[in-house]
Amino acid sequence: MHAILKDIRLVAFDLDGTLIDSVPDLAVAVDMALADLGLAPAGMENVRDWVGNGSRKLVERALAAALNDTPPAELLEQGHRGFLEHYGRDPSSRTRIYPGAREALDGLRTGGMPLALVTNKPFAFIAPILAGFGLERHFGLCLGGDSLDRKKPDPAPLLHVAAQFGLHPRDCLMVGDSRHDIAAGQAAGFRTLAVPYGYNHGESVRDSRPDDVVESLAELV
Repeated sequence: MHAILKDIRLVAFDLDGTLIDSVPDLAVAVDMALADLGLAPAGMENVRDWVGNGSRKLVERALAAALNDTPPAELLEQGHRGFLEHYGRDPSSRTRIYPGAREALDGLRTGGMPLALVTNKPFAFIAPILAGFGLERHFGLCLGGDSLDRKKPDPAPLLHVAAQFGLHPRDCLMVGDSRHDIAAGQAAGFRTLAVPYGYNHGESVRDSRPDDVVESLAELV
């Protein structure tokens, strides 16, 4: 067991870029939404750099790039609706679980560690994606970006998780791939663990000064 888990009584995981590589499906939905508006596709590599702040911000970035300007509010609403429709029809057929993620979740759960999922992805997509990978049984609580009135990097979702489990934040660990995960964890008083392989807007997650970094989540167990 990794040393960072000493005295930890709950582990909260991010989803996209931490447990799963969802960019291929996100990119398809973004490009289909853009096509509906008569705009050029964004492409997977751009989408990879735009993920992390929720679906609305993802679409806003895609529209801004396509228009080379700030998108009008009405166009953003239309584009976001289109993205949600396309993504909702097929949220995971191209998505893959990262090596080591299943081993970590299985090992922690077998060892009796309570687990939570805290993502900025809309809540409606969480259950079908987890079920598709057989991961739904691992988490005692799941929060999406629209579950509360604030999302990461705000600490509110993590503080909510700690409160729901009756724990002090110092007894909890946040695991993620981006500066938003680490900032939320630090602001909430959680310990923080980063993985370097996810989506962090082209930056090194080490720059956010997490308590530790692991190359694979399997190192946790």
